Formats: sequence, C-alpha cells, structure tokens
Amino acid sequence: MNYELASNKSNRSLWQTAKSFWPFLRKEKKNLVLSMFFLLLNAVSTLLSPIIIGKTIDQYIQKADYHGVIVNAGILLIVYIVSLISSYYQAKIMGTVGQRLLFKLRNAVFNKLQELPLAFFDLNKAGDLISRINNDTDKLNHFFSQALMRFVESFFMMLGAAIFILSLHFKLGLTALSPAILLIVFTQLVSDFVKRRNAASLKAGGLMSAEIQESLDNFKVIVVFNRRDYFNEKFDTVNQENFKSSIKAGYANNIFTPVYGFAAHLAQVLVLFYGLYLISIGDFTVGLLISYLSYLSSFYNPIRQIAGVWATFQVAIAAWDRISAILNLQSNLPVIAENANSLVKTKEDDNETVLSFNHVSFSYPSGSQVLHDINLKLDKGKTYALVGPTGGGKTTTASLMARLYDPTAGQVLLNGHDIRSYDSNERTQKIGFILQEPFLFSGTIRENLLYGNQLYDGCSDQQLKEILNKHHLEKLLKRFDHGLETVVTSNGESISLGQRQLIAFMRIVLRNPELLILDEATANVDTVTEQLLEEILQTLPKNTTKVIIAHRLNTIENADQIFFVNSGTIIPAGSLKHALSMLLKQKRSS
Repeated sequence: MNYELASNKSNRSLWQTAKSFWPFLRKEKKNLVLSMFFLLLNAVSTLLSPIIIGKTIDQYIQKADYHGVIVNAGILLIVYIVSLISSYYQAKIMGTVGQRLLFKLRNAVFNKLQELPLAFFDLNKAGDLISRINNDTDKLNHFFSQALMRFVESFFMMLGAAIFILSLHFKLGLTALSPAILLIVFTQLVSDFVKRRNAASLKAGGLMSAEIQESLDNFKVIVVFNRRDYFNEKFDTVNQENFKSSIKAGYANNIFTPVYGFAAHLAQVLVLFYGLYLISIGDFTVGLLISYLSYLSSFYNPIRQIAGVWATFQVAIAAWDRISAILNLQSNLPVIAENANSLVKTKEDDNETVLSFNHVSFSYPSGSQVLHDINLKLDKGKTYALVGPTGGGKTTTASLMARLYDPTAGQVLLNGHDIRSYDSNERTQKIGFILQEPFLFSGTIRENLLYGNQLYDGCSDQQLKEILNKHHLEKLLKRFDHGLETVVTSNGESISLGQRQLIAFMRIVLRNPELLILDEATANVDTVTEQLLEEILQTLPKNTTKVIIAHRLNTIENADQIFFVNSGTIIPAGSLKHALSMLLKQKRSS
C-alpha cells in the first residue's frame, strides 16, 4: 500500500464526495431538517415582503388609503420578525452542528493515525499531518456551520424569486433571467480550476507547517552549528511557495464575484428599460416594477453570495480530499488468523524458543533489500547482541522482532505462533522496546510509568510505590526530587537524558516483557547511569530474553550469543573478540 499522502489525488464527483462525507452527518439528520425548516421560513418571509410593498404602492399609496398602508406596514413588521427569529435559530443550530462535526472529524483522523503503521510516518511529515487535523478540518467546520446554509438559503431565495419574477410577467421574467444562463456556463467551466488552486494552497500550507515543525524540533542542532541562515533560507522557500499558492487560490476564489456582479447589473438594466416600456403601454404598474426590481435583487444577490460560498465550497472539497486520504488508508499490519502452514511450522519450535525468524526477507518501499532469507532463534532467558556496521540492518531486525514492520517474505514466530496473529495489546505486553532517545509525554513520572500499561490502570500512588518496591525500583525513584509527581515537560526536556532513560527502563520493567529489545539504549548516558540501568535489567524475570544493539564493548561482553548483521545477512559471530575482528575487517573493506 502506498502511504505517501502527497501522491493522493481525488477524481470523485460531487455526488461521490457528498456520499463519502455523509457518515459524519448521519446522526445530525434531525438538526439538519430543523435548520432547513427555519431556513425555508426565513426565505419565504423575505420573498413575501417585495410583493406586499408592491401591492401597497399600487392599491393604497397611489389612492391615499393610509389605513391600508398602516395595515400592510404591520404585516411587513410581522414578516420581518419571523425572518429574524428563523434566521437566529437556523444559525444557532448549524453552528452547533459544525462544532460537533469538527470534533468528530478530528477524532476520526487522530484515531486513524493511531491505527497506521510506522511506514506511514516514515513517508509523511508530522507538520503536514497536524495541518490536516487542525486547518483542513476547520475549513470543513466553517463550510458546514456558515457557508452551506448560506448556499442552500441562497438557492431557495433564487428559486422563489425566479418563480415570482416569471409569474408577475413571463416575458419580462425571461429577460431578467437570461444573464443567469451565462453564469451557469461560466461556473461549470471554472469550478475545477478553482478546486485545483485551493488544493495546491492547502498542500503548500501543510508543507510549510511541516518545515516549521521540523526546524523547531531540531533548533538545538541549528544553534550548535550556527546555521540560522539555513533555517531562514528553508523557511523562506516554503513561505514563498505558500504565499504564491495562496495568491493564486485567492485570485481563483474571487473570480466569481465580479462576473456575477456584472450579470446582476446587466439584468437590472434590461428589466428597467423593458419595464418602463411595459408601463408606457399600460401592461405594467409602477408598484409591480418596484417589486420586480426587489425580486431581481433577491435573485442575483444570492447568486453573488453563492459566488463567495462556491469558493468556500471548493476549499472544503479540497480539504475533505486531504482528510479522506488519511481516513481511507488501511494498516498493512492487520491481525490475521494462523493458517495450517503456520501451525505446522509451530511444531518445529521447542518450548524454549521465544522468537524465531523463518526465511525472513525485508525491503523498505522503493529501497534495496535489507535482510535476505534469515533464519534465527532466540531462546528464553538468554541475552543476544546484534553488532555490525551502521546501516547494516540491526535496527531493522529489531523492528521486525517488535512487528513495527512485517517481512516482505518469510515469517516471524513469537512463542511458536505467527506474530501477526497477536493483537497489538497482547504483542506489546510480551515485547518491550527501548530506544536510544526515549520519548516521554508531558505530565508526571507516574503518568509516564503507567503509559500503555493496562495491568496497573487505576492504581493509587501508594499501590504504585508498593509495586515499585516489589521490582526493587524504589531507590531509582529517589533520584527525582518530587518522586512520582515530578513534572515532565514536552519530550522530557525538563529532566536529563539519563533520567529519561531511567523512566523508560522502569516503565519497561513494570510491563514484565518476555522479550526486551534495547536499541543503543545506553549510548547517551554516563557509566554511573548505565550501571543503574543494568541493575534495573537484573530485576526482570530470569526467563526474559534480551536483544541488545550496542557499540560499547562492556554492554555486549556478557551476551550469551553475538550476531553479526550486515549486507542482508545475520550470522553467529562467536566470541566478542571474533565479532570485533569481523567489524574491523568490514571497515577495512569498505
């Protein structure tokens, strides 16, 4: 499956787009119907006023019948009050619907992101994903809470005004509506162009967000190398691109307004000349001409509103295309049922094997093969070390063990069963993974220790301290001034890297994994902290299998077995001395 969102382009029709969006609005049917009722009530009220005014002029004002004028003025007041109330409730209902829609959309996108595999995040920048969750969903909220009902209201106003225009005088009505035919043709011709411009603008905005997020995340490196100029140049490039795309989208969005305005003015001129001619021959009245001009405004003013709304509509479609591109993705790491072949292979593994590779090969998308036909067994309670040159495939091997990726060929077995048959909760409970730079969430140490650990959900501070004592971790907690309530800021920047690693190790120990993978987990800590981390590992059950990726000799010297990983192969390296000689030989050859 292609997870690169930049390559996703939608060729759906308007009906297909509406159909794909309907599940988010299905529960809002009652509110939509109620809002439509108030909208129609407002439209009818607005359309009644011109004919009342026209009749008042012809039947009462020209005849100096002031009683009739006062009565009709009272009727007009009632009509205007009804219009005011219906307009208020319609806006209130749709505003609430829009906010609920925004909430649902953001939840749906965020939940979908959590279902997608690591390959998706390798190919897409975080800033662009944030833009889709925040900006693109907000564009849809704006459309549904404001623009959509304005569009529908304008449509009914146009329809009602057209009916009155044609019923009052058919020939004059045809003359008045003739410029609208040109507008229909014009709209059809330019709509796709406007949509493309808005899609490009949204994409440019997402790329700019991605660049800002990446630069700020790595600002320490920028400062260390004194390359603020590089930061400025990259930001200027994406900012210029976003500016140009926004200008083009703005031009496209505003192309409707002057054209629609010209059509309205043309219709007024035609009606005025033809209407005066009809009055001169006695086929029309002054009051009806005033009503007619008012209905003409009621027809063409909504068209001009639709011009603005139509641009918002195109923005919403482009935003929905970007959002649905995520929602339509499916994980390529599904939980599957074991087939007969898997069960046959299971019998070949003894009870002492916790994980094995069975003819495993792996390639990254559009990349060369990293591993080729690997057979490997890890026994319970033993410690294994993976050594090899940078880029040789050590981290990829560890990622396959934790099922961050699936092999392109072959099979990974966990406790004799296909690893794909375990659901994510069961798999992550059995397999622990500690990275070189652990990620901590904003909150407290307590929250970070219990993150993702359903076993201790809801336990009190006292219960958690007893659990830590049971695992001999209480002395490590004393290294933090406020214990469990020590505050951790974004990504753990408020505490040292060594302290972050302590929390990560403590978090893993509380999970009691059957297989623990350490990917350069002690590379950035001092020897004292490394010794503490080693002591933490000693508190794990004796049957816990450990896989260590490290370059420090003291980290791997006590391993039960060392594997040399390079050029698509994993071979036993024998002793530490032999593994080092293989590394030196590889470096000389490269």
